[in-house]
Amino acid sequence: MAITHLPATAVPASTGPSTRTVVAALIGGTALLKAGGFAWNFLGFYISDGAGHGTTAAGTGLTLFGIGWCIGQACSGALTDRLGQRTALTILMAVSALACFALALTRSLPALMAVSVLLGFSMEVHRPAVSAQINDTISSEAGRTRAQGWIYWSMNVGIAVCGGLGGFLAHHYGYQALFIANGIVCVAFALIARRVLTPRPHAATVPATVTYRQVLSDPSLRWISVAAVGTMICAYGLVSVLPLLMAGDLPPTTYGVAMIANAVAVLVLSPPLMRFLVGGNEQMRFPLVSVLAAGSLILGAGMAFAALQHTLPGYATAAVLIVPGEICYSVAVGAYISKAAPAGATGRYQAVLSGASAVASLPPLGIALALELGGRPLVAALLSASGVTAAAACLPLARALRSRGTGRLTRAPAPNPGPGPHGSGLRS
Repeated sequence: MAITHLPATAVPASTGPSTRTVVAALIGGTALLKAGGFAWNFLGFYISDGAGHGTTAAGTGLTLFGIGWCIGQACSGALTDRLGQRTALTILMAVSALACFALALTRSLPALMAVSVLLGFSMEVHRPAVSAQINDTISSEAGRTRAQGWIYWSMNVGIAVCGGLGGFLAHHYGYQALFIANGIVCVAFALIARRVLTPRPHAATVPATVTYRQVLSDPSLRWISVAAVGTMICAYGLVSVLPLLMAGDLPPTTYGVAMIANAVAVLVLSPPLMRFLVGGNEQMRFPLVSVLAAGSLILGAGMAFAALQHTLPGYATAAVLIVPGEICYSVAVGAYISKAAPAGATGRYQAVLSGASAVASLPPLGIALALELGGRPLVAALLSASGVTAAAACLPLARALRSRGTGRLTRAPAPNPGPGPHGSGLRS
């Protein structure tokens, strides 16, 4: 059954907070959620060092986290399209908070493995709802693409800040304090969603939702998901592979320094690079597949470089080198979601891509084993191969996009500027 691609304006706008308020709340809330995402960022350190179970156990826990993440994305995408963004975010953030509090109370290995699955299931469930809200709130493709880009930017900044702040807090107050703080942040995000987002319109005014079978019939979504897996194996290496590499050389506080270096680079490089990639005429200067392929190669090379380091300056340099790749990926995926996802299916489209990221979080156990069997050169080779594989997947992706007329995302001029990103100063 074919999917009818309706414009985002097919969903009637409801009265409530302005577009500017909603988008700013989503960007700020996402940054807050990521900056307080200590449970994910320090899960490996906690299992390995805090609970004393070793590196292999940490890799297993991170892999189970990824399995839970895959399941959680499928559920959150369906829940978002069926119940609406506000209800979905409220429910799912409450589950995230419970998972964080459970982690703070857990030390035995079997319990930690079970909590890792639950944590993975719930920690990234906000993403389909956030993307769906962006597409439903903003009428122009230009505004949606820009807002999606800033959401990814806020995620990168928040993750990097989390590493720096979390390393300090873990050293002085312990891991349990980090996980309790993470749970409180999840509750805060749920409250923001209840306050700012509007309820789902009456069922008669909302386009009928589609199934995952229909969504996955889109070949462009399948190929961009393949590219996303390879790219995000490298990108999430910053919070999964890097701790495994650094654990044998340096204390957790130095991991925080590397993450701060990444955060500073994101802050400095994001505005000019996003402006360069998107351009001032509301069109991407380059096809999104070229931007995605470049980001994949940069991330693969940067994380391969990180795998060969043993000192803090080396790790910090690697954390900076991968930033252009992160930005390229976020711009390309944001442009794809803003154009390709039809009304009533944005949650599922984002869930598929987030699920691809979840699959990319599964390799830590393999990385831990590779580190023991072949050392750092083998880890570097695997990360490089992941980036190259993602770039190769961009070739069939380009063909799929051309077949549906979206090889280059040409966006219609924004309507009369209102209180939204296209007229609010939220420009890249």
